[in-house]
Amino acid sequence: MKYEIVVGLEVHAELNTKTKIYCGCKNSFGSMVNSNCCPICTGMPGTLPTLNKSVVDYAVRMGYALHCSINNICKMDRKNYFYPDLPKAYQISQFDIPLCENGYIDAIVDEEGHTKRIGVTRIHIEEDAGKLIHSDDFAGSLVDFNRCGVPLIEIVSEPDMRSSAEAKAYLDTIKATLQYLGISDCKMQEGSMRADINLSVRPKGSSQFGTRTEMKNINSLKAIRRAIEFESRRQIDVLNAGGTIHQETRRWDDEKGETYAMRSKENAQDYRYFPDPDLIPVALTEEWVEEMRAAMPELPQAKRERYVNELKLSPDTAKVLTSDKNFALLFDDAYAVCGKARETANTITTDI
Repeated sequence: MKYEIVVGLEVHAELNTKTKIYCGCKNSFGSMVNSNCCPICTGMPGTLPTLNKSVVDYAVRMGYALHCSINNICKMDRKNYFYPDLPKAYQISQFDIPLCENGYIDAIVDEEGHTKRIGVTRIHIEEDAGKLIHSDDFAGSLVDFNRCGVPLIEIVSEPDMRSSAEAKAYLDTIKATLQYLGISDCKMQEGSMRADINLSVRPKGSSQFGTRTEMKNINSLKAIRRAIEFESRRQIDVLNAGGTIHQETRRWDDEKGETYAMRSKENAQDYRYFPDPDLIPVALTEEWVEEMRAAMPELPQAKRERYVNELKLSPDTAKVLTSDKNFALLFDDAYAVCGKARETANTITTDI
């Protein structure tokens, strides 16, 4: 039997605000262990969080970039679960009323410049957890709370991708958009951007979804492609052997190039969501939201179209130039000086 894969992605992007999402601690990577934390972000009893307005600002910009509708009234919720690096034993997130929802991305999926529209279910804001440090020098693990309370946006796609190549095209678009907006450095090696992969397979031509598995916190584009390809083969092999796919969370082992089961997959009821009683609802005025819309920069897709339609560059050249914000800025500045689009593009895409 021929199968097709069905992929949805949950992208977590750390925002580059000066301070954390609910306290005044510095939001900085690479600091001394446990030097950027306070009673609020370490979850001490009796402390009160205060929402950082810049986090809402950045999330609304991303919502507009991905053609989402903005919910002017929303709230923060508590998502209850226990991990050693989550000191409160709950994460402040958003459940049923996200800040942004019902958007889409037009991702370039081949060298000819063809695009595929991939739906964006929602964008919500939340806090990051800490980080476990494992070492052979001692039995067990240590915890660094510097990352606790670092602001995140979670971008949840529809299950619209049908290959690892389409997933990479989607992630390339997300990454470029974040960088153009200037709201995240997207350094995947530092955990600034990472993705959870929801994947299932189904008989080709079927409209019914199969049972999905989730692979958590993969932080490189190459690893994401490899994980999708391995897990889809694994599920197909299980089905062809007469087995059953179980809904579960699986861990990707990049060295071995395979996934293995961690735990059964949680559903929303397992997290026991409820509105956070310490945070008032988020209310956005129409004037403020309109200011955010007016301040939007030229984004990769619009820039590509301008390069092709106005400057007569090839679609492939335009794609290369807009793939990174710095390439595009360099091209725009150099073209403004010499007025020769094709020669400038050739110099940047070959010599530089």
